[in-house]
Formats: sequence, structure tokens, C-alpha cells
Amino acid sequence: HNFCKICLNKCWDKSQTCSCPYCKETFKQRPDLKINTTLRELVDHLTRLKKHKLMDPKDVQLMIQNRIKKIQDIKHSAEVRKRNTEKEKAVRVELFTDLIRSIERHQTELLEMMEEQQKAAEKQEQELIEELEQEITELKMRNTELEQLSHTEDHLHLLQIHSSLCSSRNTRNWPEISMKTDESLETLRRALTQLKDTIDEKLTLTELKWMQQYAVDVTLDPDTAHPNLILSDDGKQVRHGDIRQKLPDTPERFDYCVNVLGKEGFSSGRFYFEVQVKGKTDWDLGVARESINRKGEITVNPSDGYWTVVLRNGDEYKACEDPSVSLSLRVKPQRVGVFVDYDEGLVSFYDVESSSHIYSFTAQSFTEKLYPFFSPYLNDGGENSSPLIITPVSYNK
Repeated sequence: HNFCKICLNKCWDKSQTCSCPYCKETFKQRPDLKINTTLRELVDHLTRLKKHKLMDPKDVQLMIQNRIKKIQDIKHSAEVRKRNTEKEKAVRVELFTDLIRSIERHQTELLEMMEEQQKAAEKQEQELIEELEQEITELKMRNTELEQLSHTEDHLHLLQIHSSLCSSRNTRNWPEISMKTDESLETLRRALTQLKDTIDEKLTLTELKWMQQYAVDVTLDPDTAHPNLILSDDGKQVRHGDIRQKLPDTPERFDYCVNVLGKEGFSSGRFYFEVQVKGKTDWDLGVARESINRKGEITVNPSDGYWTVVLRNGDEYKACEDPSVSLSLRVKPQRVGVFVDYDEGLVSFYDVESSSHIYSFTAQSFTEKLYPFFSPYLNDGGENSSPLIITPVSYNK
């Protein structure tokens, strides 16, 4: 039987007899122990194999460092999220504070108006009462005179005053006069409508302020621009020219529709940019996915990779859904804000100057990079010659 030599010697050193720990065979003389070379080689081989399978200490250290960095990343993300949450809370507190003030102001104005109406009604009522009392007094006097005349024997005098006593006085037809006892429902409806308009306006302004924190620096990509488009040197303006420029017909370039994309694409998160559309009768704005068709005629709707709002003929605004949706806007936008939340599948358009919502594409599914999309549309003999201008975002207060 095989044992650890050191352990077996210790065992026998403490005992008067020498026996095998396993089978208990006893020896008269202490045996001369021999090494089992086959077993030793097997043990050595297994030891080397286990050592080989053990990880390199450098790899373990690298794993430790990676996990430390991950902890730091998580802590940093938690700090960023905390800061963002505090900012969001501040925005919401400001919003609700403004709404409460608006409601309180509308309530005060409504109560003041009702109080003024009440005072006017009381004044009218008092004037009517005084008029009625005056008529009662006059009628009593007439009644007294008539009673006196009924006993007179002076017929000539009776004939002389008969016409004046019997003539109709210019008096009101009192049964036709009624007094309102309740406030008008229309007054309340008008006040609530004004309050709703104020709340809607403040909500949209708050949305816009929140979106503007995700403003990005958009520059036009000349390699995608249709040959008739003229871009400014800084890549912030685009207009349609009458002369087709000689440019390489690369796969990235639009060759039929007068479109151009932004240089940078986005595949996550949120981004926002603003475009001046002042003085134009036609334009297209929005975002497009990277794999869009750029050759020949193009249909701009979500199924083809476009999320856009367009203007046609000076006053026809449409969201390019399938089918398109006509938009009724109170005012003509001069500057349009475009907001994208990639992860939420949202593309929204806003009239920046009036702080009003234009349209939103919701519940979309994005799987590719999205690029800002622009079309100044055709020059139209100078009627639509104004450029689209990517403007710096000035935050609403």
C-alpha cells in the first residue's frame, strides 16, 4: 500500500510497533520504505495539469481591474442619473409651480369678474326697484285723483282733465322683465378654455426646454447633397440652385430628389436640432435611416426610412405618414425644432418661436443610424430661394 512517506515515518516514530495503517499488517522489523515511482510520476503529471489549468495571475489581475472599472462606471452612471433626476425634478417643480400660479391667477380673475357682474346686477336691481317704487307712488297719486274726480259734479272740469289722466304713460312692461339668478355657464366655459390654453402652452414650452438640453451640432454632408443644392462653407445652410454641378455620383449622393443629410448619425439616446425655414414656400425636414434609397424618385414615409414634416405651396403642412396627415397650424413656423428619442422610437417637431407642438411620430422601431434630413425643395423661379439654415439652439426661458 502507498502512503505519504513523511506522514508514515511520523506515525511509526510515535508507535512501538510498525504496522500498515490500511491493512494493519504488523512487521517485526521496521520496513525499509521505497518510493513508488509510477505513482509519483502520476501525481507529478496531475499536479502539472492542474497548474496548467489554473489562470495566469496576470489574467486574474486584469479581471479584478475590469471589475473595479465596472464598479466605477456604475457609480458614475448613478451620479449622472441622480444629477439628471434632480434637473428633471427642478423642471417639473417649475412647471407645476407655473401651472398652480396660472390656475390661481385664472381663479382670481374669474372671481373678480363674477364679483363685478354681481355688483352690476345689484346696481341694476336697485335701479329697477327705485323705478318701480316711483311708478307705484305715481299710480297711487293718480288713483287718489281719480277717486276725487269720481265725486265731482263739475263735468266741464272732468272733461278737461280726462285726456291727461287717461293717457298711457311711458312705463315698462314689467312681466316681460326677468332677472338672472345664476351665473352663465358660458362664462365658466370661457374661463376654463383660457386656462386649458395656458396650461397647454406652458406644457409645450416645458417640453421644448427639456428637449433643448439634448441639442447637437448638425452640419450638412456635401457628399450626400443633390448636385443642384448649394451648401454654405460652414455647412449650415442649403438652397436650391438652377445649375447642376458636376459632382461624382457616389452611392451616398441623392441624384434625383433635392435632398441632403447631416454628417453625423445617431444610433442611441436623444438628440435635438433647430432649422430656420423663414421665407420659404416649400421644405422637408426630419430624420432618415442610413440605408435609405438615394437614387431616383423617393417616397418619404416611415416604411421607407423617413420621418419628416413638409410644407407645400406656402401653407400646406403635412406629416409624411402612410398616408400623409394634413396639419392645421395656428401660425406659420419660422424656426422648427426636431427632437429624436432613439430608444423610445419618437420623432417630434415643434414651432420654436410659438412654443407649439407640430407633430410626433410615436412607437417607431429604429435599428439603424438616423441622420438629420433636409430638403430646401425647388427654387421655383426665386419664389422659394431662401435657404434652410441650421441655427444654434438658444434655450427658452
